[in-house]
Amino acid sequence: MSNPATATSHPQVPRRRRLRLMVAAVLAALIALATPAVGGAADAQPTTNTTTNTTKPTIVLVHGAWADGSGWNKVVARLQDLGYPVRVPPNPLRSLPGDSATIADFLSTIPGPIVLVAHSYGGAVITNAATGNPDVKALVYVDAFAPKKGETILPLVGANSALNADPTTVFDFVPYPGAPAGDVDLYLQHQVFLKSFANGIPTRQANLLYAAQRPLAFSAGNEPSGVPAWKTIPSWYLVGTQDRIITPHSQRFMARRAHSTIVEVKAGHLSMISHPGAATRLILRAVHVTT
Repeated sequence: MSNPATATSHPQVPRRRRLRLMVAAVLAALIALATPAVGGAADAQPTTNTTTNTTKPTIVLVHGAWADGSGWNKVVARLQDLGYPVRVPPNPLRSLPGDSATIADFLSTIPGPIVLVAHSYGGAVITNAATGNPDVKALVYVDAFAPKKGETILPLVGANSALNADPTTVFDFVPYPGAPAGDVDLYLQHQVFLKSFANGIPTRQANLLYAAQRPLAFSAGNEPSGVPAWKTIPSWYLVGTQDRIITPHSQRFMARRAHSTIVEVKAGHLSMISHPGAATRLILRAVHVTT
């Protein structure tokens, strides 16, 4: 006979187990679409801008999932040493439309020209947030998603991505208060974080980043993107050739489709941490062309 105290002390366990299995099944189906989502495209052509404004732009850096603004610290220090105003607003990681609106509202408070930079999921956010803002003069993607209208991000990770696996071996599923039905927070599991998300980062530092990771809401990875800002704003793209989260093939595909100026660096997914000089130099190339 079951112990009544035991039976009633954890009333949410069966529901959470069902929720976890349901989310895992949906994730597996979505990520399975990754291979047909990525294909060939024409070679990228550098884009120039004839803007003559000599005012130094404000450089806005947007972080992605499983990270926070501190991932940009080395880049921020370099840009500030050169006299650039830099801002690193928090990305809520709750929904693509909501996150994009949050960043768009932040951008609306900045006077003058803006160079908008993003990493990973943040790329999808700036792709939407900058649309229609005449002050955003350049977009810079660092190992980032650059979706077209109607696309969701999970199918864009690439066939060989570490995320393109059984979701129960990739994510920890955590409920959060007020979540829509079926939604959970996704945390990267420890070994996935160290070996795939933070590959190329010293183990001690990678463990610190793992402990402080900010989760992405499951629903945020499944919401269609809007009209892309890269259709009208020149863009630059830093491809990490050892990235295991968004594959280099997928990154090149998105960059070429956006007609971005492409630079490659031998780095994993966190290239702005492992190679901050390369990220900074690409940002400065965008700055110099657009001012």
